[in-house]
Amino acid sequence: MNSQDSSRGLSASGVVELARVVRNGLTESRHLGAAVVTGPNGSVLKAFGDTSSALVYPRSSIKPLQAVTVLAAGADLQGVEVALASASHAGTKPHQDAVAAELSWIGLSEQDLGCPEDWPLDPQAQATARLGEGKRRLAMNCSGKHASFLSACVANGWPIENYLDPEHPLQLKIRQTVEDYSGEPVGAIGVDGCGAPLFALTLEALARGIGKIASGITEESSRLTEAIQRHPWAIDGIGRPNTVVVEELGLLCKGGAEGVMVIADKDGTCLALKVLDGSHRATTAIALKLLEEVGVISKEQRIRVSALTTEQVLGGGVAVGQVEVVI
Repeated sequence: MNSQDSSRGLSASGVVELARVVRNGLTESRHLGAAVVTGPNGSVLKAFGDTSSALVYPRSSIKPLQAVTVLAAGADLQGVEVALASASHAGTKPHQDAVAAELSWIGLSEQDLGCPEDWPLDPQAQATARLGEGKRRLAMNCSGKHASFLSACVANGWPIENYLDPEHPLQLKIRQTVEDYSGEPVGAIGVDGCGAPLFALTLEALARGIGKIASGITEESSRLTEAIQRHPWAIDGIGRPNTVVVEELGLLCKGGAEGVMVIADKDGTCLALKVLDGSHRATTAIALKLLEEVGVISKEQRIRVSALTTEQVLGGGVAVGQVEVVI
């Protein structure tokens, strides 16, 4: 997995300026990257940078494709567990309790999770953990996905000890799902931060795949999108960007590490982007601007939700600038 051709990834020549940070009228930082919006039929509506040939690791933005696979494989997930299968959750007590309950239902425990121990992403939950129980596998933001993997293994009698092996039956099914939904063969295989196999795609393929899920093309994708709409707190956390987008706009939103994001409408229109420097500071603002331009949301919606999800540029505790989308 370490012998991939690095030249196939997104390069400096394949990106454009997507956003800038302005402080007291002076441009302080610039975020370069690539972004694409595909329509309900998978056609490209807008594209900036190399979205058709450069490979990106979707990171957690690929989780909806993993989630529909475990559902199709017969994992016995109910209610919030379905949303948690695609979550990068904040590690709050409700998140951890829900994952623990799922594991208990299938006769397993936290120790069976293959994800590493980690601190909660939620500041208050992390502060509490640092004073007491320390890092836990349940607190790791991908624990819901891993619990769903284990649920699929139990349902099918597959081994659980090596469920993260790329040649495990579940991971082979996930790879097939990724290729079927995206319409593109996997271009490279890596290891995600949580230890799961990670399949590289072009941004256009990623957008097509997530767009199909948002449109409810299968029973499993409909179950997933409905669960996310019912339990938006589960996929991220109260007040966190992905959750806010779902709550305020009713869209499917899934960020991934290293500056990746997908947002899709129920008609199948989907935005996929990658910020070259790996920062998430401007990803939601960029995505919302492009979705406004293709008519998925209004200008008023874009302004309101961007204000809720984009960090302020402060000087002495007072706003002295802003993050500006420039495409």
